[in-house]
Amino acid sequence: MPDALLRVDHLTKRFGGLTATNDLSLEVRTGELHAVIGPNGAGKTTLISQLFGELAPNAGTIHFAGEDITALSTAARVRRGLARSFQITQLLFDYSALDNVALAVQAHLGHSYHFWADARSDRALTEPALLGLARVGLEGRAHVAVKEMSHGEQKQLELAIALATRPRLLLLDEPMAGLGTTECAATIDLLRKLKQETTILLVEHDMDAVFALADRISVLVDGQCITTGTGEEVRNNETVRIAYLGEGNV
Repeated sequence: MPDALLRVDHLTKRFGGLTATNDLSLEVRTGELHAVIGPNGAGKTTLISQLFGELAPNAGTIHFAGEDITALSTAARVRRGLARSFQITQLLFDYSALDNVALAVQAHLGHSYHFWADARSDRALTEPALLGLARVGLEGRAHVAVKEMSHGEQKQLELAIALATRPRLLLLDEPMAGLGTTECAATIDLLRKLKQETTILLVEHDMDAVFALADRISVLVDGQCITTGTGEEVRNNETVRIAYLGEGNV
C-alpha cells in the first residue's frame, strides 16, 4: 500500500459554539487524487484552511511527509511542498497572467518583493512561470491582463500559480465553481493530466468530476469523515446515500 503523504488525526476546529471539523481523521496517499465531498457546511473548506496553515486547529495533528506540521506557518508549509487554490479566485486582476505566476515563483524562491521593478526581466522568474502557464494550457495568454480573461481561464491561472511552487501536494478548493459545461470538461482533462505528476486533495461539489478523477473519496458530514473509499465503494455506501448523495445523485 502506498505511503501516506498527508495524515490528519482527530482534527477539531471550533468557531464559538460551531464545530466545523469534529475529530476528523483521514490520509492522502502519495500519488493519488483524493477527493473530499460533503454537503454545504460539512467543514471541507475549513479542513483545507487548516491543512494550509491559515487556520489553527483546536485539537488534533497534521503530518506531512512524516513531519508534524500542525504548528507551522503557511509559508513553512509551502516550503515543504504544499500549495492551494481557492474557491473564490485571488488574483492580481490589473496585471498579466505571466506577472501573477512570476510573483508566485519569486515568493517561493524567497526573493524580496522587488517584483514590479525587475521580475519581468528576470529569466529565473519568467521561465518557470511560462512553463507553469504551459502546463495548464495558457501559454498563449501569458501577456493578457487577468481582468480580460474568462472565469475559466482565471481558474486555470490559479492552478498555474499553485504549480509554480513545485508542490508535492496540491490542495484544490472547488476548481469547477462557476464554470460552464465546456470549461468543466476542460478542467477535468487538465486535472487528469496533473494527477499523473502531483498528489492532489480535491474538494469539489461536481460529482461527475469527482467520480471521473478520484482514486479515493472521503465523505464529510457535520465536520466528521463518515467513510473513505473508491468511487464504487462510496456510491454503494448506504450511509453516504442517506447522509449526502441521495438516490438521484449516484
